[in-house]
Amino acid sequence: MMDIHQILKHLPHRYPFLLVDRVLEIDKGQRIRALKNVTINEHFFSGHFPQRPVMPGVLILEALAQTAALLSFDAMEEKQDGHMVYYFAGIDGARFKRVVEPGDQLMLEAELDRVRVGIYKYRTRATVNGELAAEAMLMCTMRRVE
Repeated sequence: MMDIHQILKHLPHRYPFLLVDRVLEIDKGQRIRALKNVTINEHFFSGHFPQRPVMPGVLILEALAQTAALLSFDAMEEKQDGHMVYYFAGIDGARFKRVVEPGDQLMLEAELDRVRVGIYKYRTRATVNGELAAEAMLMCTMRRVE
């Protein structure tokens, strides 16, 4: 498990772009399950859509990527020093199956599929109450920034 304070030590993201609230379980270097509480106070709901608030699909994918980054950062022997950034390298097979609305708890899962030449590939899925909301294969890479 990882609470918000530990998440902040691992990820460089901050409000309004930090999209993971808690890590529920983690199998080092293999898989992770995390949680995003979706509230009406999210900044994007004022424009997406005012009459029927819906979490944008790209932000669901970003939440999944942050979850995958937490899995990778947790597996690293060295501690995050704020100079490692996790970038998208690709997204394959993204599918959106259910609308995510205020009040939902978004369960985020990522499983490491493989690592090749510095590219990490993850099988990811987001669910609400056990119902599939989104899934995708995400490719990411880490880069040191100064």
